[in-house]
Amino acid sequence: MQEDPTQLQLFYRFGVALAIGLMIGLQREYAHWAEHKEYEGEGLFAGARTFPLLAVLGASAALISSIISSPLILFAGILAAGAVVGVAYFFEARSGSGGITTEIAALTTVLIGALCYYGHLGLAAALGVTVTVLLALKLQTRLFIRQLEPEDVWATLKFAVITIVVLPLLPRTGYGPEPLSVLVPYKIWLMVVFISGISFLGYILIKLVGAHRGVGLTGILGGLASSTAVTLSFSQRSRSVTGLERPFALAILLAWGVMFIRILVEVAVLNFRLLGIVWIPIVAALGVTLVYCVFLYRRHSVEKQDEEDRFKNPFELGPALTFGLAFAVILVIAKAASMYLGDAGIYLSSIVSGLADVDAITLSMAELSRDGSVDDLTAARAIVLAAASNTLVKGGIVLSAGSRGLRQVILPGIIASLATAIGVVFLL
Repeated sequence: MQEDPTQLQLFYRFGVALAIGLMIGLQREYAHWAEHKEYEGEGLFAGARTFPLLAVLGASAALISSIISSPLILFAGILAAGAVVGVAYFFEARSGSGGITTEIAALTTVLIGALCYYGHLGLAAALGVTVTVLLALKLQTRLFIRQLEPEDVWATLKFAVITIVVLPLLPRTGYGPEPLSVLVPYKIWLMVVFISGISFLGYILIKLVGAHRGVGLTGILGGLASSTAVTLSFSQRSRSVTGLERPFALAILLAWGVMFIRILVEVAVLNFRLLGIVWIPIVAALGVTLVYCVFLYRRHSVEKQDEEDRFKNPFELGPALTFGLAFAVILVIAKAASMYLGDAGIYLSSIVSGLADVDAITLSMAELSRDGSVDDLTAARAIVLAAASNTLVKGGIVLSAGSRGLRQVILPGIIASLATAIGVVFLL
């Protein structure tokens, strides 16, 4: 049973409710003023004063319900607010305005006020900010919807099916003897979902912010999870979209740069001592990659005509399935190399493991180095070789799946990044 709040807690909770209501109310009143400046606030159902009062109504009803140990007062308060909202909507609809957004926001504010009284201040604040943002994005939402095409809706439904319906049903354990046990259907299909999601996210961002900025942002976000998926996605798209080779190359290299940063974070968490060695070649490779990214950004020039119209069919399942199959094959190869080579083949094992995933070998080497099973220098070299191997695989994806223009643009960055990382680590 929840304890009764103290006097100070009550003032604090009611104050938060007032602040959230004021934030929502200010947005509503400003939006109305911006749309109907000549009316000076007339015709507005609820604004900067009414919304805080609605939040206080919700908090007060919750307080009284708690005092008398009955939820009836809270229900009555919500129903009363709903009745007022209903009457307001009735008169608004009669005047020819059928929108109900402000009325729904008003009812939500009452419930947020009740949440504040019950001490769920973090959730209440998050909901308040979310409601305010949704209300403020009216124009942007309408513009985005107007840009949608039937294939966009169909693509969204297909992506939802493979993500929400198919993925949870797949087994999460491997089958067969080693090294085939690494073939876990759930993990492999998760990569299929991810590669599809990368393409889909890029399409949405391009619709929202334009081709150049959308592609670059997708590279950064995608690199947080899988730079390989980003590489395949944009390499495939470069064949069907001409004139955007530089932003595609920029997105791919940004994703690789995020991979280098991820390696540093993983090593720092598990073995900070090892970071003292491994950061030198990794930061050197990262620096070279970012310098080339700046070069691409400064050299990039795209004409403004219909950038977004060049992008069609955002959901491409065929290339994603191909990637899933390749990922499964590389997993088996990497596992077999680890089994049969053992500690004597640390470098070779790292290179083979890096073909599929750089994170696993990074964490393994950091742990072995911390335990003393592998000396720090060997572990650092193994991690860098795995990163170089992974980068080489992604470079191969670009060279095999990308357009000729993309290959020409990105090749100097691939060579510079690999040469820097490998050269520096073996100079230590």
